[in-house]
Amino acid sequence: MKKKILTFILALTLIVSSALTLSSCGSKNEETLNLYTWAGMFPDEVIAGFEEKYSIDVNYVNFDYNETMLSKLEAADGGDYDLIIADDYIIEAAIAEGLVQKIDRSKIPSITNVNPVYQGQFFDPTDEYTVPYGAGVQTIVYDPAKVSVDIKGYSDLWDPSLEDSVGIISNYRVINGMALKINGKSYNTLSEDEIIAAGEKLKSLAPNIRLIKDDNIQDDLLSGEVSAAVMYTSQVTLAKMTDPSLEIVFPDEGIGFGIMGMFIPSKAPNSDAAHKFIEYILTPEIAADCYEYLGYYCTNSAAEEFISEEYRSFLTLPKEFTSENMEMIGNISAEADTAHLNVWTEFRALCD
Repeated sequence: MKKKILTFILALTLIVSSALTLSSCGSKNEETLNLYTWAGMFPDEVIAGFEEKYSIDVNYVNFDYNETMLSKLEAADGGDYDLIIADDYIIEAAIAEGLVQKIDRSKIPSITNVNPVYQGQFFDPTDEYTVPYGAGVQTIVYDPAKVSVDIKGYSDLWDPSLEDSVGIISNYRVINGMALKINGKSYNTLSEDEIIAAGEKLKSLAPNIRLIKDDNIQDDLLSGEVSAAVMYTSQVTLAKMTDPSLEIVFPDEGIGFGIMGMFIPSKAPNSDAAHKFIEYILTPEIAADCYEYLGYYCTNSAAEEFISEEYRSFLTLPKEFTSENMEMIGNISAEADTAHLNVWTEFRALCD
């Protein structure tokens, strides 16, 4: 019996040893970068190029919502991940909670390539914690062959000729914000009365709404399901590249824009690898590849000349937009946010 047990132990040892050997052979490098962001943020060849250049494996982990990311980061007490890319407002919250470390700019010489337009914003006023990776605005796109009204701003979406033919994204702050801007108010107002007044304005848009969705709304415009739509920048790029006859409108009332930022958690296991990745991504040619892949505005001035001509007009913010007619949608009080949610719930019910 003892002999059988010994034989079994020896066999098990050989199996475990073989498994460990195979596992070791499967890993290309001893060093790893734990990257945490949405799926599909980089072309495969960009990730592969970084791994080859620095001999660092990229462990690409995805989240669905910004809030999911923050919960995971809080649970890890600022650890587990080396580099995170998320939206501006959630980064502000992470910084406030002490979950983000300062960037060592001496390790990122290419940080000078960042377009100043996207720096010094509310979530990181001194640019100590973040590096922009992309930006976007809420834009109206319409098919001129199917629209009789000359759309110049948000208010034109209320035109009766657009009944049951408008598509909108499902971000309640963006859509409620359209009515706020029409009323001459800030996206970030804390006045519940102003939010409620905007909600009343928004209700009158319901007859024109055909659909509300975040994913691939450009396909509904291209198929003719809707004749006009409020879209994210990446969706606008895809739509316009497919059908150049579509018209893009930057609303007269002003536009809201947002920034995706790269940041290093406070207890990142490999912050050195994170700095290397940021430097790599800021390389102009690499950055251009990323922006063409993403379809968001280029935040890297040095990359603009490397963006293909066919993309160039879509991936740079129009020069006529400045801080005076652009506003970032930021964090607001719990009371104001509740008012927004109530407005949105009532509006959605009318659209169903």
